[in-house]
Amino acid sequence: MVLPLLLLLLLLPASSPQPLLNPNSSQPDPNPISASHPSQCLTGNPIDDCWLCSPADRFRLADCAIGFGRSAIGGKNGRLYIVTDPSDSDPANPIPGTLRHAAIQFAPLWIIFSTSMSIQLKQELLVNSFKTIDGRGVEVHIAGGSCIAIKNVSNVIIHNLHIHDCVPAGDAVIRSSPIEADHHGKSDGDAISIVSSQDVWVDHCALSSCADGLIDVTRGSTRVTISNNFFSRHDKVMLLGHSDDYTGDSEMQVTVAYNRFGEKLVQRMPRCRHGYFHVVNNDYTEWEMYAVGGSANPTINSQGNRYTAPADPNNKEVTERIDTAEEQWSSWNWRSDGDIMANGAFFVPSGDGSAAMYEKASSVEAKPAELIDQLTLNAGVLGRLKRDGGGQILGGGGGGGGGGGGLGDSKFPGMGFSGGAPPPLFGIQLLLPLSILITIIIYSC
Repeated sequence: MVLPLLLLLLLLPASSPQPLLNPNSSQPDPNPISASHPSQCLTGNPIDDCWLCSPADRFRLADCAIGFGRSAIGGKNGRLYIVTDPSDSDPANPIPGTLRHAAIQFAPLWIIFSTSMSIQLKQELLVNSFKTIDGRGVEVHIAGGSCIAIKNVSNVIIHNLHIHDCVPAGDAVIRSSPIEADHHGKSDGDAISIVSSQDVWVDHCALSSCADGLIDVTRGSTRVTISNNFFSRHDKVMLLGHSDDYTGDSEMQVTVAYNRFGEKLVQRMPRCRHGYFHVVNNDYTEWEMYAVGGSANPTINSQGNRYTAPADPNNKEVTERIDTAEEQWSSWNWRSDGDIMANGAFFVPSGDGSAAMYEKASSVEAKPAELIDQLTLNAGVLGRLKRDGGGQILGGGGGGGGGGGGLGDSKFPGMGFSGGAPPPLFGIQLLLPLSILITIIIYSC
């Protein structure tokens, strides 16, 4: 009986390598990304030029942030988590394989998606520290329910997602970590709410049509970059600062860069309170009330933007000081530096031009506004990504709506912490060795 036992040990499939992609692993990223055409990345946009121009693993994105949120590393030092299940049946006890299950973990994670999917969240998605949610390679919509909340955490990257038609939720128990599930009150219906958090980067998303704001940054949050996004079809686009009375936002620093503000937008692009705000190299194509506004003495540094005023002759002004008399706002430091004013747009500056104040509201070198078309070429969700002959994913193109596509057949079915390990043998692959083994056992007995 010794021979059959030895043969049994030899023929049993070897255990698969641990399906984890460790930091600095020698294993390749299962979905390396590159641009399909050099014209898509050689734009002068320092974020896209950093990662989109040459083949690189997903983690390279974390080295490409600019502005006040440049230290946000997300899940760079963690492992890949593949979301395979778009459901959100129980926010208090999320199912493995869902986006919620990935987002609440303690460990750093780089969260990707096995295929294109639409996720309707029952309650706001509470994202833990050191997470990247990366929709590249597929088309991911978070829509029709509650949306993303980044609260009391740090180092979060949100990248390449469609987020729209978000509605209020709450008054429910929601899990925020593997060991903590608490009752939460009503949410406002923001697409992305950033509360009391630091080192956050929102990049290459398409946001529209939510109940409240598209991006709100409040309650002491700081070191935030909002870049390369496409905003459309919304009233109150972006709030930076909780309230006039909340002085905890006095040191807030936010960069708004390389975004396209598209059709049917009304106001708050952004609306600022307290703090220091660098609005740089954005393309404003429409507004109904105003583009850049604020209250409570914020410092606003507008550089290299293109402001195209609407046709309405009564809405040509870019700026709006909200509920404040001129004798008060005249000392606020607001400046326009190198902006293009199109179709009669005009920016009303104020303040004494204090170099020290504007230094605190400066975060990245502004490019000439004449380059806006190139700088915002890929704004919004990057388009359809497809594999080339070598298995790499090739970029399709930017835009407000984004493209479609998918990762193709995943090598890692089910919930995946993936590192490129092959799946275990099964089915017909085992029939031949099992047949041989049975024959040997029969003749040896």
